[in-house]
Amino acid sequence: MRKQLDPRLPTLIINCALTNQRSLIILVGDKSRDQIVNLHFLLSQARVSSRPNVLWCYKKDLGFTSHRKKREAKIKREVKQGRREANEQNPFELFVTLTDIRYCYYKETQKVLGQTFGMLVLQDFEALTPNLWARTVETVQGGGMVVVLLKTMRSLRQLYTMTMDVHARYRRTSSGTAVSRFNERFILSLGSCPTTLVLDDELNVLPISSVKDITPLDPSSIPSTSSAQLHSLKDSISDESESVREVVDVCKTADQARGLLAVLPHLEKHELNHTVSLTSARGRGKSSLLGLSLALALHFGFSNIFVTSPHPSNLKSLFEFLFKGLDKLGWEEHLDYDIRVALPQPGEEQGAGKDIVRVDLKKKGRQTIQYIHPRDAHKLSQAELLVVDEAAAIPLPLVKALLGPYLVILSSTINGYEGTGRSLSLKLIAQLRESSRLSLSQQASGDDKGRSAALIAGASARKLHEVTLDEPIRYALGDPVEAYLSRLLLLSPPNPSTTSGTPHPRQCNLYCISRDTLFSFHPVAEKFLERCWGLYVAAHYKNAPDDLMLLSDAPAQRLFVLCKEIQTDATTLPEPLCVIQVAMEGRISRDAVMEGLRGGIRGGGDLIPWLISQQYQDDGFGGLSGARVVRIATHPEYNSMGYGARALDLLRSFFGGELLNLEEAAQEEPLEMNRDVNDIDASTSLQTDKPSLRPITSLPPLLRKLTSLTPEPLDYLGVSYGLTAPLLKFWKRAGYVPLYVRQTENELTGECTCVMLKPLRSDGDEWLAEFAQDYRKRFLSLLSFKFREFPSVMSLSLLEAVNSGAAAVKEKPRELDARELVMHLTPFDIKRLESYASNMLDYHVVLDLIPVLSNLYFLQRVPAIGRLSGVQASILLSIGLQRKTVEEIESELGLPVNQVLALFIKVIRKLCTHFQVLQKAEIGADIPEEPVMPKMNAKGTTNGKEWKALEKTVDEELEEAAVEDEETRRRKQEQRQMIDSLDLSKYAINDAAQDWSAAEKQVSALTKTGDKKGLSSLVSVKSTENAKKRKAEEETKGNGEGKRKKDGKKVKRV
Repeated sequence: MRKQLDPRLPTLIINCALTNQRSLIILVGDKSRDQIVNLHFLLSQARVSSRPNVLWCYKKDLGFTSHRKKREAKIKREVKQGRREANEQNPFELFVTLTDIRYCYYKETQKVLGQTFGMLVLQDFEALTPNLWARTVETVQGGGMVVVLLKTMRSLRQLYTMTMDVHARYRRTSSGTAVSRFNERFILSLGSCPTTLVLDDELNVLPISSVKDITPLDPSSIPSTSSAQLHSLKDSISDESESVREVVDVCKTADQARGLLAVLPHLEKHELNHTVSLTSARGRGKSSLLGLSLALALHFGFSNIFVTSPHPSNLKSLFEFLFKGLDKLGWEEHLDYDIRVALPQPGEEQGAGKDIVRVDLKKKGRQTIQYIHPRDAHKLSQAELLVVDEAAAIPLPLVKALLGPYLVILSSTINGYEGTGRSLSLKLIAQLRESSRLSLSQQASGDDKGRSAALIAGASARKLHEVTLDEPIRYALGDPVEAYLSRLLLLSPPNPSTTSGTPHPRQCNLYCISRDTLFSFHPVAEKFLERCWGLYVAAHYKNAPDDLMLLSDAPAQRLFVLCKEIQTDATTLPEPLCVIQVAMEGRISRDAVMEGLRGGIRGGGDLIPWLISQQYQDDGFGGLSGARVVRIATHPEYNSMGYGARALDLLRSFFGGELLNLEEAAQEEPLEMNRDVNDIDASTSLQTDKPSLRPITSLPPLLRKLTSLTPEPLDYLGVSYGLTAPLLKFWKRAGYVPLYVRQTENELTGECTCVMLKPLRSDGDEWLAEFAQDYRKRFLSLLSFKFREFPSVMSLSLLEAVNSGAAAVKEKPRELDARELVMHLTPFDIKRLESYASNMLDYHVVLDLIPVLSNLYFLQRVPAIGRLSGVQASILLSIGLQRKTVEEIESELGLPVNQVLALFIKVIRKLCTHFQVLQKAEIGADIPEEPVMPKMNAKGTTNGKEWKALEKTVDEELEEAAVEDEETRRRKQEQRQMIDSLDLSKYAINDAAQDWSAAEKQVSALTKTGDKKGLSSLVSVKSTENAKKRKAEEETKGNGEGKRKKDGKKVKRV
């Protein structure tokens, strides 16, 4: 059945095609898919070019087959079954067959970036997220159409209570259900887009559409200023620069050509120490402009060119336009240049690893374009030109490290689907702008002092040149769909203003924001939401559009704002000075925690409870209730003024129950209103229902005093952030204790995540002290691994924060004694330390002992030496725990090497002195003490006991001793007389009578030969006098015996 079409629909499509703008169509109904054919036909009729290609995005089930052979088999099967005629033509099947359609899962939409489509179809509304909105709509060209398919419903207000797929990530064990505040704001904002139509599945225009009457535009009345300006720019290039004109001819817009011509003079002059900043919103052609700039740089003779970005895949557009520029210059692949691609890495998806990482050129000598990772700044020593693409997605310290004595071109997206923050434009570019201004002012000064200062600062003062692109490539400037998405997703919030002044922090109060009112799309609420989000964008590296949906729909999120005290008669909202986003966590059952610990898995949400439970294997921490500070953003102009500390102090007082006023709490209304889908009338239909703003009287107050709210009972406040020295100082000053530092860096910020806690109850100091004491030991051990890269001052500050939390522990660390000292240091080690402390050895001799000494000091085992100074403790930590060299400490602390060693040796002397005291105490413990006589008081007593009289007087004892000495003297005299009476002459030895000749021969023989075999080492000396005596005695004896024999014989003869 044919039906007359509402003329507003084709008129809108034709007008958008003429003005190169995009249209947004919302189709409601289960049969809305069949109307895609008619919308595509109308779009084809309005365009002069060929049929527009289509990007069809869906969650999981497409609802029809996109495979041609399967579709043909289905048709044959239906014809065979008699369910359709053989020659019957289905318009939708013809459309799918004849149209160039790219089907894409929502989870794979990253692959379509950089491509252009004439029509976009978004199916499965429940799977849409703000990131997907911004990412997919960006691919539609001017004059194209964005179609969103919704299911049949009685009223669009049913989307207010619709459960989105992303809500599953917001659920917690103890929280409520998610509320679709973002959907309500989306529906209410549709009327603000002039090129939006909301239709049913019969293409009837619904009342919510903002378009009342659309008049066709006259094609002749539409100016084509962009193309005319582009041609004039190309004609303005001199004939001498024919090559430059050929490259500029590749530009699509006049704005892009002006940007390329702005970079051109720096390339021609080979200006070093200059920075060209290229910033714009997404879709303005920055990457293509960088590619054309590289082609011109090669033409002008740059040899060593480096490009960097978060990942090589981000450089596809850059290299694509580089090769287009080389083609215009007459360079041919394989003849004039070679392309090298990256090898696939383990674990990457199929098809990965084909990113270009190097281009070698040989037409004008050796020229190279090399990709480097942002962390490889040390490889830029020979660089002449550095191109940084998507600099806002690289951590700010890494971008600063990439700057050097060469030409640098920085490209950054200030808003878009990435949701990048403005830290680059607000911090780095502002610093470069100030440095460039000071350099120019010094050079302009006529005196010698100013010129000399400029020469001295020549290396550090870079000259900045800023280029901004405003005109989109795919669609016209001021596209209504782009402006609508920018407002809806807050892609380009206004910069924070400074009109309200700087009140004293004590004059400011913290207020709780009602999210129902904040996302109600009322003009005042929208203005305040933009201000708060502007603080987020200005203070953080990255703010994705999905963060907006998290803030609006997640049940555990709370939002607080610090501003000047609001007077009762105030008619305007105050300027936000500090915004705090808080997530309620904890209250996890012990069974769930134990199950997660056994399986090594973590539940959704509850970041700190699950993290602490896993790190410390504690099943009781998850049952505690806490709040995690997700973000705290202070006005960038008011940093270090105390507003953030004031907001945190008031937040702690609120959750601690110190601000509650029972009288005010009893009178105030609930913070969130009741949402019920049943309030929609049963007779309501899409043709009669028009969603409108809720009455302002039915909404809770936007800002609520904390004294009128009853806080949730909490056990602790926590925070998880990227560890930097300023942030650590801020949270440490607020009283938070670090319990975890991640050992791997965040891919976006390049920082290690740090988790810190602060108890809110008195009994919380005990469990916090136990965790802190355990983490202190763990942190000291990890300082020689990944944490070695930390600055020693920041490591020491973090360690002091841990010690402050461990101070409440009941069992203090046991002091080191002499017996345990032997287990750590041998006597030889102690001798080495003493020699080094006496300047007798080099520090390398005792370097192996420094880790032991550092652990003893930082584990508070040697409190007797007192507290070291900050510099001494930093040096001890660097050498002993981080294993840094003295040269590294010199560059880090800014101290000469001799001064570092002088401070270091003082630390060793203190420790050696303490060890000597311990050893002396141990030796002294074994020596008995000299008895001390008690003193007598005036009453003749001591300690209440009577003195006992001695048995003998001193004189009697002396007389007895004298008698004993006289008896001993007499006995010794008698013994001497007895010895003197003995004849000892026979024991005398006459040296002259001894025969030494044989002994001398034996000794000389042993000395000459050295061989003891056959010779005795025992020397015997023969005494001749003794031999004579023995001979005389033998002769005397022999004479007597002979006489007796003669006498006997004589007797016998007789």
